[in-house]
Amino acid sequence: MPTAAYLDRRSEIETYFDRTAADAWRKLTSDAPVGRIRATVRAGRDRMRATLLQRLPADLSGRRVLDAGCGTGALAVEVARRGAQVVAVDLSPTLIALARDRMPADLADGRLSFVAGDMLDPDFGRFDHVVAMDSLIHYRTPDIVAILSRLAARANRSVVYTVAPRTPALTAMHAVGRLFPRGNRAPSIVPVTENRLHRLIRKAPDLNGWNVGYSERIDSGFYLSQVQELIRS
Repeated sequence: MPTAAYLDRRSEIETYFDRTAADAWRKLTSDAPVGRIRATVRAGRDRMRATLLQRLPADLSGRRVLDAGCGTGALAVEVARRGAQVVAVDLSPTLIALARDRMPADLADGRLSFVAGDMLDPDFGRFDHVVAMDSLIHYRTPDIVAILSRLAARANRSVVYTVAPRTPALTAMHAVGRLFPRGNRAPSIVPVTENRLHRLIRKAPDLNGWNVGYSERIDSGFYLSQVQELIRS
């Protein structure tokens, strides 16, 4: 079962993306002009999405993929175009509605499903691959490992995900964020020490048989995230 810490943070994230930041994310994930800071975030997210796609086979025909925390759906669209059956899940009904509105006509054949819900819901079934782009960055390291354990339990081949790497700059930004009134805060990004994360992954009983593979950091101005990969041995 999800921990109380996970459930509390999940509620914060749902409120933020479904209400507070919905308009900002609608603009950020479109072709609309944005300011200099958001332009670096958009560029970083584009690079990260391309990197995640590189970790998946070019031909996904016959495979089932979970996009865990799909946002407005750009990654899910690219995966579906490789032939996969994609279930794209996000906590925010507002972002899911936007993803459905943006769905290309050539994918309106049932290959791609956008669903508002919890990415850990076992009712979504099993998958060959799970991708989680920037949906784990708001959780503490033990909760990330617990989330990965739940996702890996339903994955046959790989889980590709991103975390916020602990750097002096990101740690400082995290500290500054605590100074804002609670009502004005976005859900804080929790910096992760890679060695500790990997150590906890190796110790997790539910992740026996999984190996940490590829890792790459994407640094683009105000966007900093690290992609990692779990591969079933």
